[in-house]
Amino acid sequence: MLNKLELLLRHLWLDASDTRRAIAPDMLERLAARVAASERHHSGQIRICIEAALPASYLWRLNSQNPLNELIRQRAITLFGKLRVWDTEHNNGVLIYLLLAEQAIEIVADRGLMQHVNAQQWQAMIARMSNAFHENRYEDGLAQALEETSAILMTHFARPDDLENGQTPPNELPDLPMLQ
Repeated sequence: MLNKLELLLRHLWLDASDTRRAIAPDMLERLAARVAASERHHSGQIRICIEAALPASYLWRLNSQNPLNELIRQRAITLFGKLRVWDTEHNNGVLIYLLLAEQAIEIVADRGLMQHVNAQQWQAMIARMSNAFHENRYEDGLAQALEETSAILMTHFARPDDLENGQTPPNELPDLPMLQ
């Protein structure tokens, strides 16, 4: 019971100001530049969302049928929809979601990309970058997530050479990470 109370307090205590403290404006700009650079090489769209804590409506559902890791995944899927990551021309949008309260990352890919990459591959990627998040090296972890996601998108959705040589590819989603 104490663990659940500690968890509830941690999430109820944190808010968007904690996100802004953890993610400096210059880090946001560097991450946005990395997203833009990545998207010049593939038709996928990458969106980053960083949230301080789960909303109370998620926390109240915490129980043995809804463990914390499942609630985090549900939240990432909800934001995937709210941020319209699913609404890209080639159905190859990817949401990289970071929950600061738990130093947890979730990656949600749209159906066009899920035909090529299974859930176990995404989980392996998340496991590789978890050390950076547990050490509060958020930029390092997010940069790694962007690199690995970009490599997957370039493998399956590479841009034609004529777009890489001077033309500006369409940008369907904002490159700047969303802070909540």
